[in-house]
Amino acid sequence: MTGGGGAGVLWIGGPPGAGKTTVARLLARRHGLRWYNADAHTWEHRDRALAAGHPGAVRWEALSREERWSAPVAEMFSMSLHRERGPMILDDLRALPPAPLTVAEGTPVTPSVTGAEAAAVWLMPTPAVQEARLAERGLERGQRELYRFLVREIAEEVEAYGGATVVVDGSRSVEDTLAEVGKHLAAGLAEGPAARTAAGRGELLRYANRAVVSQYLAFYARPWAPGDPRTTVLAFACECGADGCEEDVRLAVAAFPRSPVLAPGHG
Repeated sequence: MTGGGGAGVLWIGGPPGAGKTTVARLLARRHGLRWYNADAHTWEHRDRALAAGHPGAVRWEALSREERWSAPVAEMFSMSLHRERGPMILDDLRALPPAPLTVAEGTPVTPSVTGAEAAAVWLMPTPAVQEARLAERGLERGQRELYRFLVREIAEEVEAYGGATVVVDGSRSVEDTLAEVGKHLAAGLAEGPAARTAAGRGELLRYANRAVVSQYLAFYARPWAPGDPRTTVLAFACECGADGCEEDVRLAVAAFPRSPVLAPGHG
């Protein structure tokens, strides 16, 4: 893993609304790689910060939703644990098997986390694109302010390190963006290693699906959390592991099975 953790990781960073998850998920599925989604570890990381007594984490949990998102943006940034989560991501990745290659993506993926020589690229949305995508999520004003702040914070660090970027301006399709990202990560992709069998690819998809389930269960375990895992339905990757399969299966979080998730006719 590069950037303080050794070899075996391709990095995709960028602010919220950049399309990191979509690109990383496709890249991992098509190349037989492990997908590490930093968002899926948000609550696990927050629990670590709480156990360590981090002031921002403690304060965030104590506030109501309205209080969190009406705080000054500098305070919201501190409570977001943006900088603190970087070392946690490195710890997570060091704990993974050295093979196959891992695609690690998330907003806390910054050059200070990856290291200057890493196989890394940052997706940077234009203000218009980010605003449009955030509007689709129905976010509160404070959340939008924090995400705008993160654009500036990440852009400044990437520029200072000379990191590779792909500008997301709405002119490229997902496939075109994926191709641009692939160019930046081509050397790392060529070195591999990747999962070559259906069973191996299925295990990687299972890992990614379980991470998402754990994310939601950890959220719903909080006393203030709205919603219910029995009614929250998500698109999980089909775990058949067949070469070229990109099917998803919609399931309630609470209904995630112990057996492999399979699209109809797959197995």
